[in-house]
Amino acid sequence: MAPWDFSDDAALVTGAANGIGRGIATALAKAGARVMLADVAADKGAAAFAALHPHPLGHRFVAADLATRDAADRLFEQAVAAFGRVSIFVHSASPLRREAETVFAVSDEAWEQMIAVNLRAGFRLGRAAGKHMVENNMPGRMLFVTSLHAESPRNLPHYSAAKAGTTMVMKELARAFGPRGIRVNAIAPGAIAGGGFVANPAMAERIAMGRLGTPEDIAPMALALLANEISGYVTGTTVVVDGGISLHNWIAPPTEF
Repeated sequence: MAPWDFSDDAALVTGAANGIGRGIATALAKAGARVMLADVAADKGAAAFAALHPHPLGHRFVAADLATRDAADRLFEQAVAAFGRVSIFVHSASPLRREAETVFAVSDEAWEQMIAVNLRAGFRLGRAAGKHMVENNMPGRMLFVTSLHAESPRNLPHYSAAKAGTTMVMKELARAFGPRGIRVNAIAPGAIAGGGFVANPAMAERIAMGRLGTPEDIAPMALALLANEISGYVTGTTVVVDGGISLHNWIAPPTEF
């Protein structure tokens, strides 16, 4: 997957049961890292864990519902207890979104869950990771999976708001921990089939490269952002990996009241 070596790293990856999170976790494992996969979907998470490239010191899977208030703190404590140290944190967890959850239809429950998992848990995990890295004098790295929704409204208000907030959390963490050699970045995928996004194949017509993306399209760029050999002077930025869909003049049809 990658020409660089992560064998000195222990990573915590949320949302790792399927889709982009699983793709990044798998790529890190193949590059030598010990990986703790975390996800609310226990069965899918266990399957993702079982499929990981073997590691002599072992990978882990933890079922975690990051919508609950204290789950983020417990999860990071579990990762440290399992590995002794965590040098990489990747936040890919996000609740399933449905295209019908427009401004006029999204429920308070869906709004609160989306914000809790993306924004609250992302901040608490990132802050815990940064403090841990500082205390252990590690040049750690963090990566947040955001979205094109973070920059442009696309008719999913709770998702767009959560991802926009996550982008600013990433920047705040990058500014706070940068003086200690800790890098924090984000990756913004386009239309990636699988995970929390059920894509209409017709969407490929709007993508410059003529096809929907896959988690395997995202993972190499994620590893590049996490590799100090490649991105050692990159922090506080978002890299878009979208096949050119953002080149499309996206005008959504009006939504009726």
